[in-house]
Amino acid sequence: MGPITLDILKAAVAGGAVAIRAVTRLEPAGGPGDKVFPPTYVKDGRAETKYAMERRHIDGRVVDTVLLDSVASQANRFEEALLEAWRRRELDFPVVQVDFSQEPGLEDLEQITALQAPHRIADAILRDSVLDGKPFRFTPIGQAFTDARPNHATGMHKHCPTALIFGVWDSTGPKGGLGAKFQRCVVSEIVGIDVVAGVKTASRIDPLGIERKVGGVFAHRDPAQEWTVDAAEARLEKNEPAPFSRKGAGDKGTPAAINHGNIPPSIEAEAGGVTMSHAVQTTVISLAGLRRLRFSTTVDGEPLPAGSRDAAERAARTALAALALAAVAYQRENGYDLRSRSLLVAREPLMFEILGRDGGEPQKYWLERDDARRLLADAQAEQNALGLGWSREPVTLRPAPKLAELVRRSRTLKQAGTDEEGA
Repeated sequence: MGPITLDILKAAVAGGAVAIRAVTRLEPAGGPGDKVFPPTYVKDGRAETKYAMERRHIDGRVVDTVLLDSVASQANRFEEALLEAWRRRELDFPVVQVDFSQEPGLEDLEQITALQAPHRIADAILRDSVLDGKPFRFTPIGQAFTDARPNHATGMHKHCPTALIFGVWDSTGPKGGLGAKFQRCVVSEIVGIDVVAGVKTASRIDPLGIERKVGGVFAHRDPAQEWTVDAAEARLEKNEPAPFSRKGAGDKGTPAAINHGNIPPSIEAEAGGVTMSHAVQTTVISLAGLRRLRFSTTVDGEPLPAGSRDAAERAARTALAALALAAVAYQRENGYDLRSRSLLVAREPLMFEILGRDGGEPQKYWLERDDARRLLADAQAEQNALGLGWSREPVTLRPAPKLAELVRRSRTLKQAGTDEEGA
């Protein structure tokens, strides 16, 4: 075993393999038997918990499992790891971002990139922004990604290669459902194995002794005061004092709505955490998916010469595979702190297996962060020489005035306590 080299990766991407996978055993940071808390979902009528519990065939037996981190969540963690490395200038690849730092009242948003936007380069945040005064869709960059498709992927490869590995569907663009659609070539999830659902307790003793049943808590007409018990000071709704409410608090118009009063001891069984024998992160990079991508032009828009097109396409696919491997290696450096009370630790080193087309024993390799950085740099150098290179300087958009104003109005509503969820 050794590190994945550029020659090894090139051979695999060229057709020698169908996929690269990494399977890592994890356990709770508190040790075996410690409770962890999976993500919660809306509970349907048949489910006993709010967790994604299911039975799976593993190692020849049927076991109870729970989803600890979904495919979409894992993709976000990989993208976050890539973005951090890009900002530290350890990795070079194209980034499109929207800069809010010059917008009055929105400076704290700083820059939102296609690696952070839910729909990547096709997200509404980018769609409703401008470049040199033009709506993004009507710029050469916006048009290039709008027109991209798997058999003509240069436009997406040039401006947002991460969308080619994590997937994107431009379903709200000018082409509607026929908009640019690229499948995920990196799929990963974390699953708890041999799980048993538990319970969670809650209680609170109010040192002031305020009774939760006391009513008469009204929304103050002055938003800065929030609430009042004097009906004369209350904001009116239909000529009546409006009961106060706050998102996540108790019943409207009661001390619970302003976080006062006792909470009697209770037991929560629908989202009480789980114990398990261990967890497994399974990551698969589809080389077959990357081979579906075709590149008919250089990044400068010139047709690729027939004699060098195959080599250029292989180089671009290899660079994308190296970028995907870097995402996995850098995410491993970030660890597995999935959410509150769901901190996992790896029980083995990160190993990659290259899966041949005809089965057989997988070839095993390791790849640490610095190895991944060098691999990506080497792969980039080859694609650059063949006309499909990347620029690391970001494309920076500004939010359209209407988008900035929409964000400001939303913030005003939240500050006044009248957002949709708190209403």
